[in-house]
Amino acid sequence: MRPGGRPVVAVGAYVRFRGLRWQVVALAGQRFHLAGEQGADEVVLAGHLFADPAFAVLGAEAEQAQAVSQWGLFETAPAAAREKALAWQRHIREVECGLPGGTGSVGSMRAEYDPERWTLAEREHAKAQELTALGFGRVSRATVQRMRLAYRKQGLWGLVDHRTARSSKGSGGRQDERVVAAVKDVLRGQRGRSKGTVKALMPLVAQLLKDRHGDSVPMPAQATFYRLVNQLAHPADHPGTAVRTAPITDDGRPLTPTVALRPGEQVQIDTTRLDVLALFEDGSVGRPELTIAVDVATRAILAAVLRPGGTQAVDAALLLAEMAVPHPARPTWPAALHFAHSALLPGERLLSLDERLDGAAAQPVVVPETVVVDRGKVFLSGAFTGACEALGISVQAAPPFAPTAKGIVERTFGSINTLFCQHLPGYTGSNVTRRGKDATREACYSVPQLQDLLDEWLVHFHHRPHEGLRHPVLPKIALSPNQMWAALIAIAGYVPVPLSGSDYLELLPVRWQAITERGIRLHHRTYDHNLLGPWRGQQSDVAARGGKWEVHTNPHDVRQIWVRLPELGLTEIPWIHREHTHQPFNDRTWQYLQTITTRRDSHDRYEADLAEALDQLMRRARGGTATRAEQSLLARHTPARTPPPSAVPGRGVQEQEGGAPAAAEAGGDSLDDLDQDAENATENEDASVDGPAVPVAGYGLYDAREEALKW
Repeated sequence: MRPGGRPVVAVGAYVRFRGLRWQVVALAGQRFHLAGEQGADEVVLAGHLFADPAFAVLGAEAEQAQAVSQWGLFETAPAAAREKALAWQRHIREVECGLPGGTGSVGSMRAEYDPERWTLAEREHAKAQELTALGFGRVSRATVQRMRLAYRKQGLWGLVDHRTARSSKGSGGRQDERVVAAVKDVLRGQRGRSKGTVKALMPLVAQLLKDRHGDSVPMPAQATFYRLVNQLAHPADHPGTAVRTAPITDDGRPLTPTVALRPGEQVQIDTTRLDVLALFEDGSVGRPELTIAVDVATRAILAAVLRPGGTQAVDAALLLAEMAVPHPARPTWPAALHFAHSALLPGERLLSLDERLDGAAAQPVVVPETVVVDRGKVFLSGAFTGACEALGISVQAAPPFAPTAKGIVERTFGSINTLFCQHLPGYTGSNVTRRGKDATREACYSVPQLQDLLDEWLVHFHHRPHEGLRHPVLPKIALSPNQMWAALIAIAGYVPVPLSGSDYLELLPVRWQAITERGIRLHHRTYDHNLLGPWRGQQSDVAARGGKWEVHTNPHDVRQIWVRLPELGLTEIPWIHREHTHQPFNDRTWQYLQTITTRRDSHDRYEADLAEALDQLMRRARGGTATRAEQSLLARHTPARTPPPSAVPGRGVQEQEGGAPAAAEAGGDSLDDLDQDAENATENEDASVDGPAVPVAGYGLYDAREEALKW
């Protein structure tokens, strides 16, 4: 095991490859010499070995640390316990690699923790003496070793004192729960208002208690009330904190440009609304939100995700995972847009390291070292910071009111609007004075259709010369992002990062639900499976959540959830009516079904009616009898239809985030059995209602085959 916690494939290790057990007997560069149990031997490239779906390092599964920390549990610990765990983390890293910030961090190494001079046991002994002197109590070498092994196995959650998370009391300690609820409601009501003092909250709480419970609930003493407010108040709600941060004054110093010398050294991430109108799922028209990650060294757009609005933390977290893996090319794209056929990329050398690049798009693949984000709650959430911690990425928050700290990503948004959006129907211009009177009527693309167009345009963008990219040997020639990445990757190197399905599940949002006799109920949907049998009606070990169970949900595909069960980890639990639907759907579609379905007293009967209504809605949409509002509601979850009709859809937003194909499964009663001519007729009828259809061809900036000759 290396300091990061993942198993290492070394000589003598046993691995699972092609369903068989092998032993690594020799290493030569990127070649592994494997010996089988039946006497067979084979030489395999590293990329081919790691890409095998059944690959695993045998004997390391039980000790392997989770790729993503259990932030859902870590956030349930008290603030003091979390701060102490973070302090332990720096000490553990210093014991393992000599630097508190971990391997590759900056700073000087103290002599007593130099791995080249002292053994691990000696460094643990030195750290025990240091922590004792710092006031951590009587810390022995065995304690340091136990904490180090716990950190390897469980991450930050292993460094938390679990005794602090066992309390069954509420956040208010021994206080009356009605008083605690009243204090929380008053603090929540004061959010965003001008701050006063803690004493000014007392009459508000007293009046609220009197309105709710009369004179039966007495007010606590003043000193007790002060302690209760300090314990319950969020830092942003506490009367003693500032409402807003004063902007940074301009002292006249010149702006220092951001410089990065290797791919991934600094990646800037931000979200904005595009200057183009799209058809949303509720039938309305609006500007979608775009979240991108731009590499400073190469100016490459590593990932781009479009959302109708309200970008969530899961979208930003999955954006990180998308940057670390190659982007698959569309089957209908010409060969010039594929990584293996690009003349500007070192395809032959990198294909021997990562076979996934053979079917990837011709654009860079970078694992960030540091990401620069603004102070939005999406990028400072536990899901996003936990994903960065798991992938070894440092998070650097930009100063408030300082857009120049992310100048490169801000400028890239302008390039996308001018080079991509202005060539699309529904372009709004940079402001209202530049907007045409028929922009709303011209909008004809849904969000996933725009995502498909954007993904293809990004491949062209990475072949376009950028004035900010110059090679030291040829300073007068502007390089493209692909050329700059090829030049830097030859020096910095390329390491493939395989991510498993469990890694993506850990990045999904967390809920806490009870497991009843009927399963798990969420928004009038019941999720059940035989695996829940031993835990029906039981409470979990997480007392801070009232004994509820940790549930991970995909906000863009609610057909299943994942529950963390003892000894099983995150386990998929399907919706009991999942067979009624043949494509993903979200809560917005579910809410619409509740408005057209009669409410029944029986929960089971009402849920069955909703499932039947969902099935009928999808059949109407595919059969051509659905209303325009219903068609728009489901447009986000269907493959983008662009000429020719036989084209295979690419990696849309739903396929990327939900992991489920958007097309229906084949079968005797499948939606795919409906007549395709009915769909074409419906589209023609819809076009005739609003006037002549806007052509969907000719919006690309480049002809791929002609541009390939210039490259």
